[in-house]
Amino acid sequence: MEVRAFLADHPPFDALSEAELNRVVSSVQIEHFAPGTVILQQAGAPATHLFVVRRGEAEIVDDGRVIDEIGEGDVFGMWSLLDQVAPTATVRASEDTLCYLIDADVADEVLRSRAGIAFVTASVRRRIAAVDETLKAEVDLVRYREVGALVRRPPVTCDPNTAIAEAAELMARERVSSLLIPSVGGDVGILTDRDLRTRVVAERRSGDTPIRDVMTPQAETVPADTMVGEVLLRMLEGGFHHFPIADAGGTVVGVVTDTDLMGIGRNTPFALKSAIERARNREAVAGAIAELPDVITALVDSSADPVDVGHIIAFSIDAATRRLLELGMAEHGEPPSPWAWLALGSAARQEQAIRTDQDHALAFEGDPDPANASLAPLAEFVTAGLEAAGIARCNGDVMATNAALRLPLQDWVRRFDFWMSDQSPKASEQLSIIFDFRRVAGKLEAEGALDEIMATAVNRPIFLAHLARRALDLRPPIGFVRGLIVDHRGEHPGTVDLKHGGILIVGNIARAWATRTGVTAKRTLHRLRAAEGAGAVDAETREGLEEAFRFLWEVRLRHHVEQMRAGEKPDDFVDPKALGGVARQGLKEAFRIIARAQKELALAAGIKPR
Repeated sequence: MEVRAFLADHPPFDALSEAELNRVVSSVQIEHFAPGTVILQQAGAPATHLFVVRRGEAEIVDDGRVIDEIGEGDVFGMWSLLDQVAPTATVRASEDTLCYLIDADVADEVLRSRAGIAFVTASVRRRIAAVDETLKAEVDLVRYREVGALVRRPPVTCDPNTAIAEAAELMARERVSSLLIPSVGGDVGILTDRDLRTRVVAERRSGDTPIRDVMTPQAETVPADTMVGEVLLRMLEGGFHHFPIADAGGTVVGVVTDTDLMGIGRNTPFALKSAIERARNREAVAGAIAELPDVITALVDSSADPVDVGHIIAFSIDAATRRLLELGMAEHGEPPSPWAWLALGSAARQEQAIRTDQDHALAFEGDPDPANASLAPLAEFVTAGLEAAGIARCNGDVMATNAALRLPLQDWVRRFDFWMSDQSPKASEQLSIIFDFRRVAGKLEAEGALDEIMATAVNRPIFLAHLARRALDLRPPIGFVRGLIVDHRGEHPGTVDLKHGGILIVGNIARAWATRTGVTAKRTLHRLRAAEGAGAVDAETREGLEEAFRFLWEVRLRHHVEQMRAGEKPDDFVDPKALGGVARQGLKEAFRIIARAQKELALAAGIKPR
């Protein structure tokens, strides 16, 4: 196949005009590399050409580890060529390999075209994914397996009319901690050993009581091909200890337990959550939470999904909050009317890092005076308990201890409505502080009313414009000519701020897009996916932001773990020079993706970028 026809069949050259492709072809040189030949050397001289594999295969090696393989039609050397920097990884021929070499000037024109930029972006994403998959393969984690592989035996079942005593005997005989109870309609109920303790023994029920009176009638099931890590998160979030597993046809094939997923030793999320729930006083809660950094370190070391780790931190703080509320009510008494403890900000989005502060509020029904008389000391009890556990009070006083953040639910609704109607930027700034909310505890169903009023934002164009500006206030530390822009002054010279330069911006962009489309989801990735589903953003933008968000979280958490091991307090300021070549290039691309997404939002909102 001639050079022109070959290139025309492969990106990014397939998107070039005839004249542009002719210019590329006229610059091509052909070179052969024997097996084992190093074509580009990590940290070596910058690439002088763009390479296209015509025939054969090569390996991408980062710090001695093979992280990817490339073959016919694949392009390499572009990052080094574009920025005139040392290659971020070694490229080594793994067999006889023939390459087309394209002159630097011509390659630069191609790669800086619209098609070229999209190609470079997609290539970086694939490289980051390849690194992640390599790490997962090395540690062979159970969390990346399909949960169906952990099913050890068929489920033990019984009839809903079975007596409790008989069911307990069956569980003991079969050595299982749960029984499944099929129903005529196809649903499946579940009876667990925990049900026997809390709903039978604790309530002193007779052994003749039918299990239908104490079982969970409709157990949630998960497909057998669900990843173990996802099931683990759903267990933690829902407070479950058992999950029925269904095959492709919906038939339950077995049950997995928390022990199957994570074990019951130290440094697991389940062990931490259990210790918190068993804490007898406020000091014991603080002692349990003190184990959180070790749990997170273990998860990061095992290459757990970084966004999942943020969720686990939030789950753990939720558990501490609920236990402190229980202890506080035991000391100060139950509030006189229904109430809801609301997590705000990153806690509501369940996107918290090891070092975080408190953001919360209270909503209630009924007369404010008696409600506040009861809720104020309870709020202080919980806030002080979280502070003792190492979760600092909010410097901006965005906490339930602030009387302005303890309001009747109808007042919260009116306040949201006022802020969205106010045409000043200050109103959108105030609302953005508590825009993200999630009920952690309490019987008052506050989220429905607040979601309903927030959904009206789609009809408030001035508010939407102000909210979009909030997503443009911060800028990623990237220059399209110089690459990463580090801060040479201030408290952290030579670093980039992962939180304010990237993670927070993605969250603000996702919130702005979600609000414009009437989406009430709270988590950043859920908002982005919902916005794509509503047609507000295209798949490429959503995928890019999601990958940038996940990658920045990965770098952030590993940075935190390294700091804790060094006896330092975690922060979000990373020295790019301390990162590996691939990670450093990934950081640049993540920031570039975010900057492009800001431009898209500004265009859609009719705002001039700053």
